[in-house]
Amino acid sequence: MPRQTLRQLTGRARTRHANRQLGLLLAFVAGAVNAGGFLAVQRYTSHMTGVVSGVADDLALGQFGTALAGLLLVVVFVLGAMTTAVLTNWARVRQLQSEYALSLLLEAALLLLFGLMGAVLARYTTLLVPATVALLSYIMGLQNAVVTKISQAEIRTTHMTGVITDLGIELGRLVYWNRDTLPGDPLFVRANRERLRLLGAILACFASGGLVGALSFKLIGYAATVPIALLLAALALVPVLDDLGVGGTDRPR
Repeated sequence: MPRQTLRQLTGRARTRHANRQLGLLLAFVAGAVNAGGFLAVQRYTSHMTGVVSGVADDLALGQFGTALAGLLLVVVFVLGAMTTAVLTNWARVRQLQSEYALSLLLEAALLLLFGLMGAVLARYTTLLVPATVALLSYIMGLQNAVVTKISQAEIRTTHMTGVITDLGIELGRLVYWNRDTLPGDPLFVRANRERLRLLGAILACFASGGLVGALSFKLIGYAATVPIALLLAALALVPVLDDLGVGGTDRPR
């Protein structure tokens, strides 16, 4: 992929088109990590709605240890999002090209760690939470915050509840019969077809990523995340090299 294309995808200067392209790529990554991660650790590590509901259920049943484990996953996910906010604001103050790329590069490094040492990490448990589960939850919080900040909350990639809800709303508008209203009337119902295509594409990328991630983990285990880590590193590397002064003659000045 040409350097300029990579620079547009993850660099500081943003366009709506680049935001959506990056969002689709990261939806694929999230689907792969979420599905492959489930086979590895038997938990969906990006589904905080389910985790919080599980905490409430466990508290009601008196299973306080399990509830604490779920609460710790929420805390780790939040810490991941906080890390993105800190890195982004630190880079923004310094006017670095890698304002968003730093978090993606960190995500790549952590996924590489998971891929190369997952079997070892699975043996360790900290405060009732296996290290592998905590690591994946942190990664998902990190990634979700990156896309949220880049797209001004238009795109989410690590969970599909909101995406599917919005998709249903737009489909409802699409099939609505405007019997007594005409185009131009404030009450005329019109679907946002551009948004409909975007939501459908995000869902398709997440689902296809999940399929690839699950099949890959079945075949090669933890190492299935290594190609994903290398993809993220490739996406993020050009803006970082620009800041280091080795991004090539076409880098921003």
